[in-house]
Amino acid sequence: MAKIGFIGTGIMGHPMALNLQKAGHSLFLSAHHDAAPADLVAAGAIALANPKEVAQEAEFIIVMVPDTPQVDDVLFRADGVAAGVGKGKIVIDMSSISPTATKTFASKINEKGAQYLDAPVSGGEVGAKAATLSIMVGGDADAFERALPLFQAMGKNITLVGGNGDGQTAKVANQIIVALNIQAVAEALLFASKNGADPAKVREALMGGFASSKILEVHGERMIKGTFDPGFRISLHQKDLNLALQGAKELNINLPNTANAQQVFSTCAAIGGSNWDHSALIKGLEHMANFSIRDK
Repeated sequence: MAKIGFIGTGIMGHPMALNLQKAGHSLFLSAHHDAAPADLVAAGAIALANPKEVAQEAEFIIVMVPDTPQVDDVLFRADGVAAGVGKGKIVIDMSSISPTATKTFASKINEKGAQYLDAPVSGGEVGAKAATLSIMVGGDADAFERALPLFQAMGKNITLVGGNGDGQTAKVANQIIVALNIQAVAEALLFASKNGADPAKVREALMGGFASSKILEVHGERMIKGTFDPGFRISLHQKDLNLALQGAKELNINLPNTANAQQVFSTCAAIGGSNWDHSALIKGLEHMANFSIRDK
């Protein structure tokens, strides 16, 4: 069983850390930002003052925070992870952040003698709780093999995509696909409802054909029922699409549908929906149409 530092025990990180604990691993938590979760401490996790102390105690250091600046802070603040790592340790960033920044972070951690894996996840809070996350990994194969038992305690579909940054690139690609599928389902249900059809019956019919998808199944139902508690917040999906669009600019390519989905998310944010589940993208379309599929 491994000694694991886990930094970032929020909506996703908390259940991920709990699953590692259930698998028999020892946890070290940082209290530099918030107090360590009481249930993890009660079950044996040790709370330390800062990321440096966590990195000194642990063999693996997992980071699960919202965005690139937070990862930078956790790793490279004066009492950060980089100050406590050395040879034989592996830093695993499971946040969803910039692929370009990831390569820089990996290089700086490597200079300390440690190894680095970027391992963002897909599957949301439900997957985090059920330990069924898809995990997309970038880094050296030997570090991946050492960390694989940890990933298997948190997820099911675990893929070494390539070198550092490639895991984050795969996650950005994932978020493009998810956003465009959500928008497709939302537009279809809005069209059907505005045209006088029952959106619930339309969804039921489409579930039996080529248009069937996990988004239609899960998020289509959320749209019809109006259950928009996150889940995965619109603000976080906006962050991921910003990474996609910034990357596209760097690569001199055009992602027109991604840009359009981002604009609809921005409409949701403008009407107070930054913290809605991303399935609430439909509310942005409804706002523009002055029509709700639930008010019939």
